Amino acid sequence: MQLTLEFGGGLELLCDSVKSHNINVDPQDGEEQLTMKNLLSWVRANVIKERPEMFMKGDSVRPGVLVLVNDTDWELSGQLETVLEEKDSVVFISTLHGG
Repeated sequence: MQLTLEFGGGLELLCDSVKSHNINVDPQDGEEQLTMKNLLSWVRANVIKERPEMFMKGDSVRPGVLVLVNDTDWELSGQLETVLEEKDSVVFISTLHGG
């Protein structure tokens, strides 16, 4: 499944300073659909290059990371259970900044 991932608000620094990623990822074995929970696990293993603890806490993103799926807050679509489809866009934006 082709997806576009974008990282902003400083999260791109965890991905070798690359903001946009066009990826191919398939559902896990035995599952028909790709969920955000599966995607986050894949992102941690394949996209995040350093300090994954700054991006994720447990199976989800850290507090302060805004997640948009096709420009809609993932809290409106089921968060970790959000089902992704071909060519979806997922954006991760850190809302926490130093002062």
